[in-house]
Amino acid sequence: MRPFAVLLNQSPAMVNCSSLLLSLCLCLGAVQAFLPAALSGGAGVRPGAVARGVRALKAAEKAAEEDLSTNMKAMQKFAEKYCELTDTYFCSDLDITATVIKGLAKHKDELGAPLCPCRHYEDKAAEVSLAYWNCPCVPMRERKECHCMLFLTKENPFVGKDQKIPEDMLREPVRATV
Repeated sequence: MRPFAVLLNQSPAMVNCSSLLLSLCLCLGAVQAFLPAALSGGAGVRPGAVARGVRALKAAEKAAEEDLSTNMKAMQKFAEKYCELTDTYFCSDLDITATVIKGLAKHKDELGAPLCPCRHYEDKAAEVSLAYWNCPCVPMRERKECHCMLFLTKENPFVGKDQKIPEDMLREPVRATV
């Protein structure tokens, strides 16, 4: 990633997939525009090629700046407030926290309730009506045991220091880890 960080004039920590992808698209667009002219003996860039790349970049930036969905905001506020009320904290890896909150918001969108996203269900609608795994689930309410690692007690080895999560982490797509 270091060469891309230099190319983008950013520190390696600041380079993320979206900026890398956008930069590559812009570079490829410029190469595609320049290549036919170079092969035919002409020089320069085809008219409109750079403008298309700039428009694509601006559209991607606008999409990244859009507000979070109503349910995503609701789940963020709920999780932060629940941490405060129960004296629990988010995981030290906030990517886990973000992934769980995104899953809760998705289930709220699809099912109307924040069904635990960390479990497999044969019938999600039936599970919602039972309410056992609706967040906060019964094990969390009764024993402060969160299977998702969203709400962790101070004794948990994976506990972090945060009871808040930055909105930008909830905007990023879920990253697969191996």
